Amino acid sequence: MDDELNNRLEKAYAIASDPDFKVAPDVMLKLYAYYKQATLGDKKSVNIYDSNVRNAFKMNAWFQASGVSKQEAKEKYIEIVEEIIKSKL
Repeated sequence: MDDELNNRLEKAYAIASDPDFKVAPDVMLKLYAYYKQATLGDKKSVNIYDSNVRNAFKMNAWFQASGVSKQEAKEKYIEIVEEIIKSKL
């Protein structure tokens, strides 16, 4: 089960990483957050000296995914990518 889920995550990540994969910024933030949660778990700290607004949005998105299990985060990431693919057909 874990190997299958990890393979599906890798495939979804490859699709979402393609430069032609265009989605709204809020969706990209969700994908970022679920991927980080799936691979690293809860965000423990933040660099308060990083004044980059883009990074602040990314860290906020990841914080919002805190508490989601790695398995659930993988499933959510895959689900979002699959929904986007279906909507483009």
